[in-house]
Amino acid sequence: MFWPMLAIALGFLGISVLTVLAIKVFIEAQRLGREVARTTERINRASEDLERAATGLARAGETLR
Repeated sequence: MFWPMLAIALGFLGISVLTVLAIKVFIEAQRLGREVARTTERINRASEDLERAATGLARAGETLR
């Protein structure tokens, strides 16, 4: 009777550990998604700023020489 109870306890412990790890992975994936979204927004803003600056330079006829 001892071995079946030990097997059940170890199985439950294994499932518990896997659950905790899955939750940690889920939280980190969400954090990564937020960071990617924030970085994408910053890149888009920088791209718009660069486009505005290039348009202004093109209208003024200036070059980068």
